[in-house]
Amino acid sequence: MEQLQELQEITAPLLAWYDGHARVLPWREHPSPYRVWVSEIMLQQTRVEAVKPYFERFIGELPSIRALAEAPEDRLLKLWEGLGYYNRVRNMQKAARILTEEYGGEMPADYDVILSLPGIGSYTAGAIASIAFGMRRPAVDGNVLRVLSRLEKSYEDILKQSVRRKFEKEVQEIIPEGRAGDFNQSLIELGAIVCVPNGAPKCGECPLEKLCRAHAEGVELELPKKTPPAKRKLEDRTVLVLVSDNKAALHKRPEKGLLAGLYELPNLEGRLGREEVLEYVKKQGLSPIRIQELPEAKHIFSHIEWHMAGYMVKVEEPDSKRNGPEDFFFVEKKQMEETYSIPAAFSAYTGYFKERY
Repeated sequence: MEQLQELQEITAPLLAWYDGHARVLPWREHPSPYRVWVSEIMLQQTRVEAVKPYFERFIGELPSIRALAEAPEDRLLKLWEGLGYYNRVRNMQKAARILTEEYGGEMPADYDVILSLPGIGSYTAGAIASIAFGMRRPAVDGNVLRVLSRLEKSYEDILKQSVRRKFEKEVQEIIPEGRAGDFNQSLIELGAIVCVPNGAPKCGECPLEKLCRAHAEGVELELPKKTPPAKRKLEDRTVLVLVSDNKAALHKRPEKGLLAGLYELPNLEGRLGREEVLEYVKKQGLSPIRIQELPEAKHIFSHIEWHMAGYMVKVEEPDSKRNGPEDFFFVEKKQMEETYSIPAAFSAYTGYFKERY
């Protein structure tokens, strides 16, 4: 009870600060349920500045839930290209189809329904419910967990669901009537630009400085506490930029597993040498003209880290009846840029192709 009473003291100064310091962001203009939803999914694992152009393009082409539901998958993935974690947008489309079939293409003002949709957890449901509908529901993300951990000088592991639920209950109790969305956004904003995740928090700029237990005891940098991430599995890959005139080879990944269903540059397990690459290319029914070693690259997934060697191989125009065992195909540069969604893992090599052809 005492902790809750102390937390209630943050409401007025936090909202006053937010009113004067909230960033101008495209999704905050006309915060419809759909716009809030799209922005919140995009902002998962992605910086705000990086999301802005993606949001504008996505909303411009798919301005409604119904448009999202009806979008061809290849176009949908192309609009998402560069944001990564493609299951996010696939789940959005699944949810959009449910909303189109069962709710006339509208997001209902019902927290439980929102929470039940594919790809929507308690944070996203709380953000949509509070920002778009004004419901008193918490939206507790990593920023909020960090702020609350420092305010309360809590050494509990914020990656534990029990700790997140505890903080959600506390926020639920102090959300003010009439400003639920602003209050949730003020906590998120404070964590994003003042009580920052990397480096020292800007305590001198914080409206809650005098209410913060961690600051009072000088332990801000010790918090929040979270379980160290598991060690990533390291994998060597050899990536091939196979080019013929103004075309390059692409391959579609399996429908399940890492980067499921996305298009990629042909790549092989392990670190191959020039002769091994040329032998592989010939086995694919192609005639190599020249080979060039490309710079090494690295890409980090959540649980895997790829260390990549690359080769650019110029080949003769492939026969339409090419009988190689791999099912890759050649596309023109314009098609690669406009039609096919290629994961960021290959950006070092797709960029090389685009610059030279």
